[in-house]
Amino acid sequence: MSSNIRNFCIIAHIDHGKSTLADRLMEMTNTVQKRDMKSQLLDSMDLEREKGITIKLAPVHMQYKGIDLNLIDTPGHVDFSYEVSRSLEACEGAVLVVDASQGIQAQTLANVYLALAADLTIIPVLNKIDLPASDVAKVSKEVINLLGCDEADIIKISAKTGQGVSEVLDAITERIEPPKSTPNEPTRALIFDSYYDDYRGVILYTRVFDGSIKKGDEIQMLATGATGIALEVGTLSPTMKSGVEIANGQIGYVVTNLKTTRDARVGDTVTVKRATASDPLPGYKDIKPFVYAGFFPVSNQDYQELKDAVEKLSLSDSALQFEPENSPVLGFGVRIGFLGLLHMDIVRERLEREYNLDLVITNPSTDYQVKLADGTDLDIKSAADLPDASKIEEIREPWIKGEIVVPQTYVGGVIQLIVSKRGLQSNLSYIDERALISFEAPLANLLTDFYDQLKSVTSGYGSFNYELDEYRVEDLVRVDFYVAGEIVDALSIMTHRSEAQALGREVTAKLKDVIPRQNFKVALQAAIGARFIAREDLSAYRKDVTTGLYGGDVSRKKKVLAKQAKGKKRMKRFGKVDIPSEAFTVMLKRD
Repeated sequence: MSSNIRNFCIIAHIDHGKSTLADRLMEMTNTVQKRDMKSQLLDSMDLEREKGITIKLAPVHMQYKGIDLNLIDTPGHVDFSYEVSRSLEACEGAVLVVDASQGIQAQTLANVYLALAADLTIIPVLNKIDLPASDVAKVSKEVINLLGCDEADIIKISAKTGQGVSEVLDAITERIEPPKSTPNEPTRALIFDSYYDDYRGVILYTRVFDGSIKKGDEIQMLATGATGIALEVGTLSPTMKSGVEIANGQIGYVVTNLKTTRDARVGDTVTVKRATASDPLPGYKDIKPFVYAGFFPVSNQDYQELKDAVEKLSLSDSALQFEPENSPVLGFGVRIGFLGLLHMDIVRERLEREYNLDLVITNPSTDYQVKLADGTDLDIKSAADLPDASKIEEIREPWIKGEIVVPQTYVGGVIQLIVSKRGLQSNLSYIDERALISFEAPLANLLTDFYDQLKSVTSGYGSFNYELDEYRVEDLVRVDFYVAGEIVDALSIMTHRSEAQALGREVTAKLKDVIPRQNFKVALQAAIGARFIAREDLSAYRKDVTTGLYGGDVSRKKKVLAKQAKGKKRMKRFGKVDIPSEAFTVMLKRD
């Protein structure tokens, strides 16, 4: 009976206690035995537990007072906002968790907008009221201003101690609507997550909107057109419990015989052969990466292992796109596309941990749309692929729309930071003692360390959220770097002409610190096309060849020094400079 079902999710900013609240809910509904309980139970990856963030979402089926509760734990980070939007589509209600000591943050706002767009019932919850730093009255006022609710609607809890959590369960059963009943319609189910299991193939997490999916059904994806068989269906509590079918209104899993998650992307609609639907559920997007970086093994013998590892990871992460890349300095590697910098960080950590690889990673870049003089359009993912400047008519780069939430005292510093990144501040509004700064900026300028700089400008109080806006025509150039007169492709960067000179100087100065001195003088240069714009010199090691001489004529000394100078000249012609792997991540490091 769908009237006995409540589907809800928990939305919050990073570290506001979302996973801890999920733990308490499972404990209070006896979903998990006390002996199996550990903190952040739904965060199954070691990486999630270390960083204290949710990366992969996880659904759980619970029972409370005879009502089936389906909770979807969503990732809170901006890189995964599309996954969050799909999870919200699968629910009728959302529990909004706000930290009583920190108040509303940028990601809270972003997720509230997503929840309102999905037309969900929002239950506001203040967490961490047991902390000495919590300011319940002030944060309650912020929540009331944001949602337009009453003071009585806000539930005050401490997820850690369990205080007030039973009220949250009561509110979920009372305030959230049950799903609409449409059992006899053609089957439509939304995939809100999918992952690849080494032993069983692709497993889908779905919310059934119409009809039902039974064990053994032939299934079809409406967006990708892939077909398969439902080998097993059931619910998650949090471990898999197989059943006969998942009917409309329910959230569950489907084990399929598909070989890769590319056939079953997040947001796609599943239907079955015996009751085929032709209209997909709304909101599906073909999600595209917009941050690219080259991954190279430290030793070229490990290239095959790296390729296999990336292929395995991409089976379970449909947003991961990669292609082989070859660099004269670094050898063979792969260029991988990511949803954002956190996504890149996670993939790197997983490759290093789970597959024991030593990696060199080049500076991350975004993709650019290039229009050539003969009318053809190119999409380039690395500066080294840019065609000759004489053939280019225009280059378009991606811009983002961002929002920063900070205490009012830091507004000036944040606006200066935005302007320094070629950003345009578009709006400034105040929520009690906090300011919400809306701005637009080129994505490439925010890639390397914008978040770190924001944290230092705002003493750690600033929070940031963004979404991709559009591609705009800009005056962009490629800055190349030469080491000892030889161009190093992997170091090339795309940048705005107005920033090229400063960037060239900054990078050559950093390279001077990183590249070891040689027995001959080495020039480090930055250039736009044929014009050099910056230079640093690495002075040579000089061996004192005159130590064995004492007394005698000065011409003996000159003769030995002239012989040394001649040898250095020859060495400069044939000498190779060994470039260490740190040189390729020089843009990621602050001083």
